[in-house]
Amino acid sequence: MRTTGNMAVMMVLLLLALLAGGCSTVTVSKGDLPPILFQEELIRSYEKLGRIQITREVYGPGRLQMSEVHAWGYQVIREEAAKMQADAVIFPEISSHDTTYLIVPTVEYRATGVAIRFIK
Repeated sequence: MRTTGNMAVMMVLLLLALLAGGCSTVTVSKGDLPPILFQEELIRSYEKLGRIQITREVYGPGRLQMSEVHAWGYQVIREEAAKMQADAVIFPEISSHDTTYLIVPTVEYRATGVAIRFIK
């Protein structure tokens, strides 16, 4: 009798672990990422799904070149938009900001954009 109760508890814990872990990651291939569009390229009606903002802080010397920052920024906002099942990203903004944390130089990189879905 006690074994059946332990098995039921184990099954419930296993089910909870699968549910919690299964929703935490979404794998998106690089070819499936939504494009970044300029306002002039929008010829169809769309709805905004949400604003995306990704921040990355780098401590110590090691500042990236702006071309590397832009490549990183465009990639991460496209990946986040894909997780939202967006058709495209508009209004991309990539920036960097130098600060100092106590005595350690710090660079904050920020990538933002708006995920959209076209109305069919």
